[in-house]
Amino acid sequence: MNQPLRLALVSAILAAFSMSSHAADGPTFTVSGFGTAALTATDTDDVEFSRPNQQAGVGKSPRPGVDSNFGIQGTAKMNNWLSFTVQGLARKNATDAWGAELSWAFAKFKINDEMSIRVGRIGMPIYMISDFRQVGYANTMIRPPTEVYRQVNGDSFDGVDLVYQHSFGDTTVTAQAGIGNMKAKVVDGAKVTYKPATAVHIVAENGPFTVRFGRADAKVTVEDNKALDGLLATLRRVGLTQVAQDLSITDVDGSFTSVGFTMDYKNILVQSEYAMRRTDSRIIVDTNSYYAMFGYRFGKVTPYYYYGDTKQESARTYAGLPTSGPLAPLAAGVNGVVKAAQQSTNAVGVRWDFHKSAALKVQIDRIKPRDGAGTFLRAKPGFNDTVNVYAAGIDFVF
Repeated sequence: MNQPLRLALVSAILAAFSMSSHAADGPTFTVSGFGTAALTATDTDDVEFSRPNQQAGVGKSPRPGVDSNFGIQGTAKMNNWLSFTVQGLARKNATDAWGAELSWAFAKFKINDEMSIRVGRIGMPIYMISDFRQVGYANTMIRPPTEVYRQVNGDSFDGVDLVYQHSFGDTTVTAQAGIGNMKAKVVDGAKVTYKPATAVHIVAENGPFTVRFGRADAKVTVEDNKALDGLLATLRRVGLTQVAQDLSITDVDGSFTSVGFTMDYKNILVQSEYAMRRTDSRIIVDTNSYYAMFGYRFGKVTPYYYYGDTKQESARTYAGLPTSGPLAPLAAGVNGVVKAAQQSTNAVGVRWDFHKSAALKVQIDRIKPRDGAGTFLRAKPGFNDTVNVYAAGIDFVF
């Protein structure tokens, strides 16, 4: 979203909030919030565990920054067909420091009881729980499974979407289609842009069952990545221009397709997603990933288990590069960047809803990397061991 449009939209929202606070019979204004206060640790200092797109993680010493966040959302309903929504989020993301971001800032135009249009900064429906993956209280697990939820960087896009909802007997279908531009800051000062990005999100709900399909396509560009830029410059300088072209990430075609299923039936909980990432880049590699969670609710206490896995579908080496001589180290660097982080996770946890708007969670993940260090940060050379991750936190809403 360009700066003038962003300022205009935020100004309109703030004006609407001001109006609603002074007019009892005019627009209505609601404020809500959410957050997680958690501590996370592992059983080793040989690597660091982090959430997707975090600059730094955690080792043996517990840290609050991995799984903690705080968000606040306001909605101004001007009349029966127009409303404004803004959401802010504070967390550690892309840098090893707490920062605030404008997650949502959109105007919603209600066309009729089944159809609406939103314009502004909107949550990108990449995953099944995209709209509430930062709201820990709305999820059984302490965090979305890493294996699936680190495949695409970016939470929201600047553009427009159309939302349609209709009931067919006992089944309610919600369809969302959007187009716009998405930009995400990533570690080490780099940025990923998706321009343009399109998304389709279809959800069918019938009683305790929900089925979801999603598809996102974009032209992907990585900017200001010093390590990648240096590698490409070196490849061109030694005459490996085709290799440099294959590794370049400028207007690369990319897609992300996923299906999901949830069930909340007679205290039995099931949640699962399967996702496929495909691109024309040798660095943003093709992956298949999935997870499945099972839980059972005993009153206010819900123990659960999940398994997740990520596999690379594209080649994990670049064929034809020299294996000896002065270019061998450069070839090793190339083969390093064309490998995805492959791993599997077995996790057990328990959720205790001790308050009507707060829940205590404890979770243990056992993560096993394959052919490398997986998604761990700052791994010591040759690290390929299984790591236990421990987390405990309180999710709340207000």
